Amino acid sequence: MSISPFGPARASVTEMPLSKDEIEKTHKYFQASMYLCLGMIYLKDNPLLKEPLKVQHLKARLLGHWGSDAGQSFTYIHFNRLIKKYDIDAIFVSGPGHGAPAVLANSYLEGVYSEVYPSMSEDEEGMRRFFKQFSFPGGIGSHATPETPGSLHEGGELGYSISHAFGTVFDHPDLITLTMVGDGEAETGPLATSWHSTKFLNPITDGAVLPVLHLNGYKINNPTLLARISHEELEALFHGYGWTPYFVEGSDYESMHQAMAATLEKCVVEIRGYQKKARDSGKAFRPRWPMIVLRTPKGWTGPRKLKNHYLEGFWRSHQVPIPDARTNEESLKTLEQWMRSYKPEELFGKEGTLTPALKTLAPEGLRRMSANPVANGGILRRKLHIPDFRTYEIDVREAGVTEAGSMMRFATFLREIVRRNQEHFRVFGPDETESNKLSAIYDAGKKVWMGDYFDEDADGGNLAYAGRVMEILSEHTCEGWLEGYILSGRHGFLNSYEPFIHIIDSMVNQHCKWLEKCLEVEWRVKVASLNILLTATVWRQDHNGFTHQDPGFLDVVANKSPEVVRIYLPPDGNCLLSVGDHCLRSSNYVNVIVADKQDHLQYLNMEEAIAHCTKGLGIWSWASNDQGAEPDVVMACCGDVPTHESLAATALLREKLPDLKIRFVNVVDLFKLIPEKQHPHGLSDREYKAIFTDDKPVIFNFHSYPWLIHRLTYKRAGQHNLHVRGYKEKGNIDTPLELAIRNETDRFSLAIDAIDRMPHLGNKAAAAREDLLNQQIAAKNYAFHEGVDPDYLRKWTWPHH
Repeated sequence: MSISPFGPARASVTEMPLSKDEIEKTHKYFQASMYLCLGMIYLKDNPLLKEPLKVQHLKARLLGHWGSDAGQSFTYIHFNRLIKKYDIDAIFVSGPGHGAPAVLANSYLEGVYSEVYPSMSEDEEGMRRFFKQFSFPGGIGSHATPETPGSLHEGGELGYSISHAFGTVFDHPDLITLTMVGDGEAETGPLATSWHSTKFLNPITDGAVLPVLHLNGYKINNPTLLARISHEELEALFHGYGWTPYFVEGSDYESMHQAMAATLEKCVVEIRGYQKKARDSGKAFRPRWPMIVLRTPKGWTGPRKLKNHYLEGFWRSHQVPIPDARTNEESLKTLEQWMRSYKPEELFGKEGTLTPALKTLAPEGLRRMSANPVANGGILRRKLHIPDFRTYEIDVREAGVTEAGSMMRFATFLREIVRRNQEHFRVFGPDETESNKLSAIYDAGKKVWMGDYFDEDADGGNLAYAGRVMEILSEHTCEGWLEGYILSGRHGFLNSYEPFIHIIDSMVNQHCKWLEKCLEVEWRVKVASLNILLTATVWRQDHNGFTHQDPGFLDVVANKSPEVVRIYLPPDGNCLLSVGDHCLRSSNYVNVIVADKQDHLQYLNMEEAIAHCTKGLGIWSWASNDQGAEPDVVMACCGDVPTHESLAATALLREKLPDLKIRFVNVVDLFKLIPEKQHPHGLSDREYKAIFTDDKPVIFNFHSYPWLIHRLTYKRAGQHNLHVRGYKEKGNIDTPLELAIRNETDRFSLAIDAIDRMPHLGNKAAAAREDLLNQQIAAKNYAFHEGVDPDYLRKWTWPHH
């Protein structure tokens, strides 16, 4: 079979459901959308071409992308017919890069855009404004940005359309998410993996995703891979992924309209048939869900050639198809002829309003895809039913003596949240819920698994057709699912090993940008926060080694807007419960919680933990001895393991130099360190000075790379007295203490550093310093020979009560 995009339709489904009149109306509606797409790229005036096109009618900068618009609009329009026929609840996800013109055009034709933005009315002046705002200062971008009605997927970075789409249909049993996948996007790793999402889709409780892989053949300047392989190979690929692919290929308008109408209808009937079978029987199964491979020319409906160069069906139609229209009179005439070929006067009349006969092709009310509330998920969001986290308290009678598993206790809290929110809360993670000590969740919700089962799975596999935990060994897919899930009105969180969360750096970056832009769009309703729990942290990767030691995700998050990001490093289990409760109740944030999964010393009872987390940082009086006096040194810390080592260093100093006045400070909310003018959580200068002083040495032990603390505090008075210790990219298969020693975050290095930063000691502390150095050397040697830290260090507890 030919892989050319040209010619009469070649389709897997051969029915012809449209009458001649329906084809004619559908094609006119299609032409109207194409006219709008071109108008957005080029025009700031003369929107209906009531006078000859002149340079002054064009925008000063011609920006936008044309190449994928026709295929997207073609699909959108034909699905509208089925929404009306079958009363489908549907949204549209635009995967191709810069594919907004098609989405915007259809929103405008449906009347939604004018309802949301009354100045963009359905008349000549409204159309002029609609054209001018596109890719224009003070207007909107060329992606399906938050300003775009019906959008919850911007597509600025490619690869996430399928995973976002599946996130929207989990626990939305009546929803079909029609998803355009660009063939350039299909070359990304995240997109390739996300095809497997059908293995997690339950036809009883979930909706369906209908992907349309749009093979228009080219990226910016290169052919696309999937458009240049044989038909048989492409079909085998998607059969292998577990889909049933239906093909619609060609460029002839009449036959393509018939083929697309028949094929989409075949897919909708199959989807509803699978769902009915599962729901009537009560037995979930994994169908081979339908998908469509749509092959059309890139820049379809445009001129085939321009000045002896190919345009339609070639990479030159990717962006602005006639780039020199402002400077070349012949090109300007070509553009005018092209735009007039759509016959705007027949489509929009004299007033610029879509003719009534065409207007009836669109669905009505909330059935219009650009008006569906799912794509403005905050409208649908319900509050979580959260138990009182205080009832899960770890009993701490003396600080720094009790050892317990913070994460295991937190898991019991999450278990109850899962139990109470079975239809709008899910837990996502690559493969680590068990490893991360969160397996208590399985008592309330197993891992979703629609694949085959073995007898062995009954022995702790925790698999179920209907579950609440979503695991696939692809951080991209998990993150995409979670983003789609919360953007469509639900709640969830992702747990991951700290070192490998970097895999989704750019995804989180894109989500932060989406949230920040949503704050500027008044009709966007807040969604649940994106909550990320990082564990298996850098300081307890001694068994996995150097490759698993990277806490730098915090730097990535700290770069984002203060309006949408939060970072918490609870020092113990009760603080983790308090922070977790706060994050799960919040909205429109990206919350990052860093907490190790191993057993650790516990410091604060629940009442103390709540107070400490509410403040975000504070002086631990039980670990300090400067009450009523000026401190000689401030021992500060942020993170569970750094807190342990800082406390041990403080105990050593108090033992060796009992006359020292030491203030101990712990930080939970990292952004408390930023001045209040730069972050909503920041401390005022007066508050900062009251904690850290501005003239005493501060030895700050930090979980991540040390320069982040300097960056957050660079405007603070006394910055020259701040000495930060953190991970310095030193590691191997070390014991926990040996790893800390390598990075100078251990108790001995911290105590020595404190001594060196207090000039008033003179040479009085020389003996203490030497003893600390000797103890450090002995600990390193013991670890090297025995493979474990000495018991007296490993089992250390706080000695001062």
